[in-house]
Amino acid sequence: MSRAVVYEKFGGPEVLELREVPEPHAGPGEIRIRVAAAGLNPMDWGLASHPALAAQFGVTVPSGFGYDLAGVVDEVGEGATGFAVGQRVFGGVMARAAADYAVVAMPAETLWPTPAGIPDEVAATLPVAGLTAAAALAAIGLTSGDTLLVGGAAGGVGVFAVQLAKLAGARVIGTAGESTFEFLRRLGASPVAYGPGLADRVRSLAPTAATDLFGTETAEAALALGIPPERISTIAAGPTPPGGVRATGGVDADPDAMERITDAILAGEIVVPIAGTFPVEKVREAVELQAGRHVHGKIVLTL
Repeated sequence: MSRAVVYEKFGGPEVLELREVPEPHAGPGEIRIRVAAAGLNPMDWGLASHPALAAQFGVTVPSGFGYDLAGVVDEVGEGATGFAVGQRVFGGVMARAAADYAVVAMPAETLWPTPAGIPDEVAATLPVAGLTAAAALAAIGLTSGDTLLVGGAAGGVGVFAVQLAKLAGARVIGTAGESTFEFLRRLGASPVAYGPGLADRVRSLAPTAATDLFGTETAEAALALGIPPERISTIAAGPTPPGGVRATGGVDADPDAMERITDAILAGEIVVPIAGTFPVEKVREAVELQAGRHVHGKIVLTL
């Protein structure tokens, strides 16, 4: 037997349970990963809470939990290629990352070797947030001459968007609550308070592009400031974002995005703030903390 976080009905953190389940094994064309860490994303508890959203991703109950993971390959099925037993890996597996083992069919586009020098707890934060940030910036054609307005800059995706934009040579303005202002300054962003009147507060800073990582407030402010819709991206505005701005997600990132991110981490050009690390037994507490929307960075489960 092994352990996995599961839920049998949709709801809040209270529906998540760590259970004993039959130990999975790699079949033909598959590998098995012994999971060491699972990074949490709003998407994870969004799927567990909203049946309609879950249906869009093919998730039905009963279901496992979590997408981002890092660990070690410990079984390779017949005919599976690309990874070897004992190799450290990180990546994404829909609704089954928070478990002792994850079985993955090969080839897997969302699985990468973990570079030496990057701990599992850090690697497990990268797939969703890193690729989503990269895609959001690519969609607006960010250049070194831009002043970028980032909505939700202190969140899990925001910390990557801010730093990737700085690496591209852009000036960055980040919306956040005042308690996170110093945190954003350390990442290289000029903080500004979110909420009514945002457009007026950033007008003098003259943003030339924007990415909204939480809702539509920043996108609407950018439109009000006259920023063209094609220079504004969103990740959580639904299928019809306001004013024709670009809706993006991690699947839109270019194939080299993850390598650029890990190279930047190894070079000390990107830091990955981990707001909290919880043993998997405390998954409910971890989700409650993240769902409060007041964490600075990423939340990680360890197994």
